[in-house]
Amino acid sequence: MSSEELRMMVLESVHGIPSQHRDILLNLFDLEDITVEDIMRPRSTLETIDLQASLEEIRQQLSTSYHTHLPVYDGDPGNVIGILHQRRLVAHVLAGEWDHETLRQQLSEPYFIPAGTQIYSQLQFFRENRQRLGLVVDEYGALQGLITLEDILEEIVGDITDEFDVIHRDTGIKQEEDGAYLVPGQMTIRDLNRAMEWALPDNEANTLAGLVIHEAQMIPSEGQTFMFHGFRIDVMARRENRITKLRLRQVVPKSR
Repeated sequence: MSSEELRMMVLESVHGIPSQHRDILLNLFDLEDITVEDIMRPRSTLETIDLQASLEEIRQQLSTSYHTHLPVYDGDPGNVIGILHQRRLVAHVLAGEWDHETLRQQLSEPYFIPAGTQIYSQLQFFRENRQRLGLVVDEYGALQGLITLEDILEEIVGDITDEFDVIHRDTGIKQEEDGAYLVPGQMTIRDLNRAMEWALPDNEANTLAGLVIHEAQMIPSEGQTFMFHGFRIDVMARRENRITKLRLRQVVPKSR
């Protein structure tokens, strides 16, 4: 049987398979068509450490971070030189016996993943090599984002939350009194669709800002408004060439 025939069997087995199990099976069928670029955390959203920052600035950042692994760069944000596992540094920080060289010595070698890698292949690599995190790069080696083992597992079984997610994992989506939503431009379309149960296309762009630029065929200015995919979208804020905040309101089709 083909994969499409198997998919139809799962869809039609309403009474034979619990809905949660059916969703997982359907997600597994989709793994062949999803790449790490589709589900990565975009570069603009990553929490990173600059080795050229002062020790006090780095200490403050570490004390408020809820990530266990942090990419580290030396001056150039696009040139990650290593991954810091915070547990390796705890003893030195508590003892007050650490400096930039100590931090550098605790870095593990970064692992880079081509953006077009299928997530099923990446899942196998993570498992076989006991890796949990990789940096996504384009064909020129430029940093595009980050992907973790948890990101891939969530594509199969749904959102995985812990005690930190309850406090820190705010989507950034804010609803206004008129029913519209304010959304960060860097939010991925997949995360937005999952949070709001929408169906915005993600085949041409990874983030909401990228989708607007793709549809507009330009970098919009603040105050511009667009209508596409059943939404009225207002550009609320822009920083240099980055769209940082958008306002979305679903357009209800007029009844005939």
